[in-house]
Amino acid sequence: MKEKTIYYCTSCGNETMKWQGRCPACGQWNTIVEHKPTVSGKGNARVPGTRRTAKTLSEVDTAAEARFSTGMEELDRVLGGGAVLGSLVLVGGAPGIGKSTLLLQLCAHVCKTLKVLYVSGEESETQLKMRALRLGVSGEKLYVLSETSIEDILDTVDTMEPNVLIIDSIQTLYSRDGSSSPGSIAQVKECTMTLMRLAKTNGIMIFMVGHINKEGAIAGPKVLEHMVDCVLYFEGDRNTSYRLISAAKNRFGSTNELGVFDMHENGLTEVENPSEMLLSGRPLGAPGTCVACSIEGTRPVLAEIQALVVSSSFNVPRRTTDGFDFNRATLLMAVLDKRGGMRLSGCDGYVNVIGGLNLSEPAADLPLVLAVASSYRDQAIPSGLAAIGEVGLTGEIRAVNYLPQRLQELSRLGFNQVIIPHQGSAKIIPPEGMQLIRVKNIRQAIEEALG
Repeated sequence: MKEKTIYYCTSCGNETMKWQGRCPACGQWNTIVEHKPTVSGKGNARVPGTRRTAKTLSEVDTAAEARFSTGMEELDRVLGGGAVLGSLVLVGGAPGIGKSTLLLQLCAHVCKTLKVLYVSGEESETQLKMRALRLGVSGEKLYVLSETSIEDILDTVDTMEPNVLIIDSIQTLYSRDGSSSPGSIAQVKECTMTLMRLAKTNGIMIFMVGHINKEGAIAGPKVLEHMVDCVLYFEGDRNTSYRLISAAKNRFGSTNELGVFDMHENGLTEVENPSEMLLSGRPLGAPGTCVACSIEGTRPVLAEIQALVVSSSFNVPRRTTDGFDFNRATLLMAVLDKRGGMRLSGCDGYVNVIGGLNLSEPAADLPLVLAVASSYRDQAIPSGLAAIGEVGLTGEIRAVNYLPQRLQELSRLGFNQVIIPHQGSAKIIPPEGMQLIRVKNIRQAIEEALG
């Protein structure tokens, strides 16, 4: 039977049955290329291990999916309590952000009890050894291999039988049965599926590095996210030393957790108190700033929201946000204009969340409104005051979740006044030395914060 020819887009990975000048999925022109399936039996790299048989649910042994610690509490928290044997984790991030450093430091702890194989397609064994010495990483159970052929990697795994396999990076791997070059969509998908079968068949924990391009896509297009068990994003501003790791997908835990690291000459160190880090350098007595408390998974994190409001020289006022949803910020400024009595329709508005944190939950609405009002009036909010609350279209302040945990974190960092929603807070007992200011709408909140 004649094999059908498949066409796929090199930009987004969308597959079609015929060639087209423009991709129907992403709209890019001249990105559709031909891919002829390999002959049956040759298109899949061999995975060592015996054929698996079906079992009843009661026969499945959950001990085979046991977790183990990576030695980094911040990474364990994002993974859902630790790494799971038999899973495939994709670590994405911009080149040079610190993905390889993170995984090599992970090896320092894991190789004390488990056999680890670190495969690099970008560095030689000598270069890996030099970086390991700089990071202080050593271990008798840590093996390194500089290889890009997926078949040779599988042969090494079959011989060594490691517990943990690290691939750095997936863009450098290729299969000899494939006709395309390393890094292409076909090679990336084929090698990833081979590694997934390896992880499930042999119970190996696999960490796989995937670089992100300027459009924010892993391995070119984001075609790998549905194929793996967990997708971690390692992000940070190159101008600062702080790095944030979060999960975009996690079959074994929450996707709301956040890990914070500090990058320095000798590698990454964990930041146990991210709130203190995010508030460091906060200006006192400056208009246009307010502190918010966001829940990242199970951890309350404080962040500083800054706003700048100036008279606009354009017919349509300009709105810019960094670390806050643009549409949400525009909506809140409209509510402040209509319900707060501030003529923002003739002003440009700029919003920034300090520290590279992205605030997406409704509890950050009220701090943003107060920061904008503070800049508009050119009047500073007291340094010991913070705000928590969701803002509705009528200007009302609505209740939020995890209020006691947020108040404890604010109290720990020295805040003595907190503006909270009147709704649902009657039974809240404030920490010692803290004053709770309950408000029903944004006008009351602005008067309490600015007088």
